[in-house]
Amino acid sequence: MFVVNDWHASLVPVLLAAKYRPYGVYRDSRSTLVIHNLAHQGVEPASTYPDLGLPPEWYGALEWVFPEWARRHALDKGEAVNFLKGAVVTADRIVTVSQGYSWEVTTAEGGQGLNELLSSRKSVLNGIVNGIDINDWNPTTDKCLPHHYSVDDLSGKAKCKAELQKELGLPVREDVPLIGFIGRLDYQKGIDLIKMAIPELMREDVQFVMLGSGDPIFEGWMRSTESSYKDKFRGWVGFSVPVSHRITAGCDILLMPSRFEPCGLNQLYAMQYGTVPVVHGTGGLRDTVETFNPFGAKGEEGTGWAFSPLTVDKMLWALRTAMSTFREHKPSWEGLMKRGMTKDHTWDHAAEQYEQIFEWAFVDQPYVM
Repeated sequence: MFVVNDWHASLVPVLLAAKYRPYGVYRDSRSTLVIHNLAHQGVEPASTYPDLGLPPEWYGALEWVFPEWARRHALDKGEAVNFLKGAVVTADRIVTVSQGYSWEVTTAEGGQGLNELLSSRKSVLNGIVNGIDINDWNPTTDKCLPHHYSVDDLSGKAKCKAELQKELGLPVREDVPLIGFIGRLDYQKGIDLIKMAIPELMREDVQFVMLGSGDPIFEGWMRSTESSYKDKFRGWVGFSVPVSHRITAGCDILLMPSRFEPCGLNQLYAMQYGTVPVVHGTGGLRDTVETFNPFGAKGEEGTGWAFSPLTVDKMLWALRTAMSTFREHKPSWEGLMKRGMTKDHTWDHAAEQYEQIFEWAFVDQPYVM
């Protein structure tokens, strides 16, 4: 079984189908393509094809033509080769990193130009949510935390919050909701929505910390916002693994307003640490965060809030609902924390699903042109 991840390894199933199987080599092997982010496809000039070691008749498997608006000049024909497309065509099985994303990649909005091709391969397309390494992400043993805690004893989390507030120079207040964001400062992650929402959000009794780097415009905005709201906002430009652990443990709420998110890991880390995620309901975020329901069939249900559509108003509504629950309904908030912490976020469940996919791959006939 050849398991190939994204465009970087996408020539493997193409070479397998074009150069090996026809001659009896690796005849009984299979290939599985794992798509982590369809936005990155490995598109190169068409002149690259002769260097790939593929027969001329296989050019169509990788053939790619840019739309007119994306071409450099009037004489540019837009001809290219697309490595990821080649794997989508030839892989025996295709896996995306969440069930929601496996549907999104077949739509015009989420398919990044490959939606029709992926739709034609729905019979071999599945979604499996990534797991997390609980050796690195475990609040009972995490070496990056000043205090440890568990689902049975949450007292250490309040201490982590106080230590984080001290580290950031924020007023140490247990009663104020502390919201965190960890991620790249770019359009995909919805930073522009956070920027638009901050003036209104800062009118609330709230604290907000952001950790990330990326677009210099947003980096500058974080710095200026910190000076404008000295007792409420902190922007840490850059990235630090220990700091990301301390923010995950010390915050009450983790905000993820991503425009698209194939899987997402920060919401899994947050739930593992008893931090309640507020996310845009897309891709893996929709699959992993269950919106709080105080009137569920078996009592209170949910692990956070997933809002949609992606607008500033909807995001603020979800945050205000979360903050209100934090302040006024402590038993419900503790239930949200504990349900998130008791969910199985490990790789064990994902591994079982991958085993099933591999079994199906060997039941089916291999790809032939």
